[in-house]
Amino acid sequence: MADSKKWLRRFAEILVFAALLAGIRAWQQRDVPEGPALILAGRLLDGKVFERGRGAILVHFWATWCPICRTDQASIEALSGSHRVITVVLKSGDDAAVAQYMKRQGLDFPVLNDPDGLISDAWGVHAVPASFVLDREGKIRFVEFGYTTGIGLRARLWLAGF
Repeated sequence: MADSKKWLRRFAEILVFAALLAGIRAWQQRDVPEGPALILAGRLLDGKVFERGRGAILVHFWATWCPICRTDQASIEALSGSHRVITVVLKSGDDAAVAQYMKRQGLDFPVLNDPDGLISDAWGVHAVPASFVLDREGKIRFVEFGYTTGIGLRARLWLAGF
């Protein structure tokens, strides 16, 4: 009898924890658009003009001051070598400050600077890191807030490519 109460209590604790996580996720994604993604275009840090175009793509929001974003950097860097990736750096200073950060970290992925948070606000991003995977038609297929593995992002990009 005591064992069944113990397991019932553990099950209840797991349910409460899962509900808490679901609530946090819902709160983080409260303003995230659904369906067709917003237009994303601009001048990258390297001076090239970016237009989203067609095909599956990862749109990754991050910040230089975000410790969790630093754990994602290697995955984003690796993905940018084999998949379409655009990153948006949120409220991290002017182009020169972000370029200096990228150089210090040895990063070379494409970056749109969002010093005032206007792009991030339009996409409903209130917390970073945030990753959006768009399919070939430009529809948002997957949204993740917080740390996401490189394997998870690759799988989502692969699925979005169909």
